[in-house]
Amino acid sequence: MRPLIEPRPFRPYHQRDLDKIPQFQKLSPERRLAVRAVASVLPFRVNAYVVDELIDWDRVPDDPMFQLTFPQPDMLEPDDLERMVALIARDAPQAEIAAAARAIQGRLNPHPAGQRDLNVPRLDGMTLPGMQHKYRETVLFFPQQGQTCHSYCTYCFRWAQFVGLEELKFASSQAEMLVEYLRRHPCVTDVLFTGGDPLVMRTEVLARYVEPLLAPELEHVSHIRLGTKAPAYWPHRFVTDRDADDLLRLFERVVAAGRHLAVMAHFSHPVELSTPAAEEAIRRIRSTGAEVRCQAPLIRHVNDDPRAWAEMWRRQVRLGAIPYYFFVERDTGPKRYFEVPLARGLEIYQQAYRQVSGLCRTVRGPSMSATPGKVQVVGTTFLGSQEVFVLRFLQARDPAWVNRLFFAKMDRRASWLDDLRPFGAPEFFFERRMRELKAGARSPAMWAGEAEVA
Repeated sequence: MRPLIEPRPFRPYHQRDLDKIPQFQKLSPERRLAVRAVASVLPFRVNAYVVDELIDWDRVPDDPMFQLTFPQPDMLEPDDLERMVALIARDAPQAEIAAAARAIQGRLNPHPAGQRDLNVPRLDGMTLPGMQHKYRETVLFFPQQGQTCHSYCTYCFRWAQFVGLEELKFASSQAEMLVEYLRRHPCVTDVLFTGGDPLVMRTEVLARYVEPLLAPELEHVSHIRLGTKAPAYWPHRFVTDRDADDLLRLFERVVAAGRHLAVMAHFSHPVELSTPAAEEAIRRIRSTGAEVRCQAPLIRHVNDDPRAWAEMWRRQVRLGAIPYYFFVERDTGPKRYFEVPLARGLEIYQQAYRQVSGLCRTVRGPSMSATPGKVQVVGTTFLGSQEVFVLRFLQARDPAWVNRLFFAKMDRRASWLDDLRPFGAPEFFFERRMRELKAGARSPAMWAGEAEVA
């Protein structure tokens, strides 16, 4: 018999609401001040479900879910933290705080992996700023009403969407432009709605973006994905929210139209799968014919433990979800606080992988979503007497690169593709092509499959 999930109102907390969180008041004054200081630079939003049901306040500040949702002092460089703490402590004018925050934000690589320069497609000579088309088969769409989240992850590589700088945002309300772009690009099979989180939108708003993709002339769009943290941070979205049933009916319409619907759920720690509401959310999603695929980055202080990953993959499979990606934390925002060296990340992945059955081994990683594409650290080996990383492209700007193996010199301090040096060659095989692409600044959708673009 399934447990009864009681409805609860969604109650968000922002920086200005920190004093309204009873548990937060138990922290030391120094810690509370530091949280406020960091939250003035990097986005902060949490909700009562996360605060009450996911964080173990007896373990704070070491609790993984606290680390995942509340800003930590060391997320800023010491000098930057000192300055922001001083401004907050003396109650400086908001304009002064904002100016100091902007200076720090500009140094944090707000749009990694060519998102702004290389990924934005064009239609009739016009750029489409609410879309990205990095890989031939897949288009990302950022619905304007979905550019927030139920809670913000402290590591989020899209933090620039949420700090109030319009020039840093990806967003579009032009569903008709998406449809026209897809109509002219029959090479596209997948559309990923992302953000932010598209499931912060009411169902009727989400449907305005999704349902046009079910038209017969877009039959080549066979896969629709929803990138979301809702099953972890607000599972009531699928269970007791006022339009939860409407959302499930929308999912059913997508499936009935012959499309494959995948909820790309971001679960970062097994505790997010531990509540009755989370389990019921996954059950209800799957009852519509949609599938749940689970992904997350490796995050120091949160899940840099093979036992956490093994437990998470086992829980996902037990609930009928599919372990999908084990990512490497991207080179943006407070990366130094969260990053794990690639060599250590590979060890964590392999140790977790060995602990689970074959049903859990659908997960792929460690994977870097770098500028050329998704690069997996397959393992290490010796070529002659030299230890090297074995790498391959899981996805790439040029489809010819996909699944191609290549080698990098072992560097146990390296935490990203750009830190690595090629083995046996002056440069990696893709670097010349990437220089040409950057020099031309052409939309990758216009070169990755010229012959397939209408």
